[in-house]
Amino acid sequence: MTKTNEPVLHIDHLQKKFGKFEALKNVSFDVYPGEVFGFIGPNGAGKSTTIRTLLGILRANGGTATIFGQDVFKDSVSIHKRLAYVPGDVYLWPNLTGGEIIDLFLKLGGSMHSQKTDDMIKRFQLDPTKKARTYSKGNRQKVALIAAFSTDADFYIFDEPTSGLDPLNEEYFQKSVLELKKQGKAVLLSSHILSEVEKMCDRIGIIRKGEIVETGTLAEMRHLTRTVIEFKTIDPAPELGSMPGVHNVVTQANGLQTFSVDSDHMTEVMDYLAGKQIVSLQSTPPTLEDLFMRYYNTDENTKGGVKNE
Repeated sequence: MTKTNEPVLHIDHLQKKFGKFEALKNVSFDVYPGEVFGFIGPNGAGKSTTIRTLLGILRANGGTATIFGQDVFKDSVSIHKRLAYVPGDVYLWPNLTGGEIIDLFLKLGGSMHSQKTDDMIKRFQLDPTKKARTYSKGNRQKVALIAAFSTDADFYIFDEPTSGLDPLNEEYFQKSVLELKKQGKAVLLSSHILSEVEKMCDRIGIIRKGEIVETGTLAEMRHLTRTVIEFKTIDPAPELGSMPGVHNVVTQANGLQTFSVDSDHMTEVMDYLAGKQIVSLQSTPPTLEDLFMRYYNTDENTKGGVKNE
């Protein structure tokens, strides 16, 4: 993706305190038109606090955040006219039907029920005639998602949007987001489902204890992760375990060996194995989960770093 245009969302050193507690210490990232940006981190890392600040619900203590070039707190009313938002837990009016609530959401956002709305109701397999009090959590999510996808917004914010959805509806959600991307819309997706983020997002930001610890494409981040190699050679490879960047060498009963290797040491390791006459070799590329766990698998005593193995 070429960033030839101005970002829809620009966050620069955003900070938020609740009393003495620093919920956000240093959050900076941009989201561009036609981009799906994945915002990941565990509960309590600061994802929802960041999003509430972007929505103008909370006022930041430091730094700046703009959407469409406007201040998220001062200009929240005009920003919201071009924005669609789905939270992770949707509360609905219990005595209204799903269809009535979708139409109400659309009306509040200055939109109307359209063919696209009907298509989304069909896609997500929602019964719009039932009262909201009869809906499961998944069906409540569907109501908000249908309303959001029916809106012709310029920026979509999804905060754990698929919680409660079954796998088929998760797939419908992913398909709908990719359609928004094709239309040149900007999407901020906060999620803890790493496979979902990996499948859909152009770039990823990892938040840890109120700070962004890594931002970039998954390809750019792969240098921080390890590739798992399974191999068999004619000659033994005793020096492998002591080579730089090599971890967890295991010999299996069938003679195959496995190990993980840091990406920046891959060339030396492959050269070494090639000299041992490779019979078979299979590599498993690093995933977003590997990267994520690198930042979160830390001991209580590990100070600001990654636990060494």
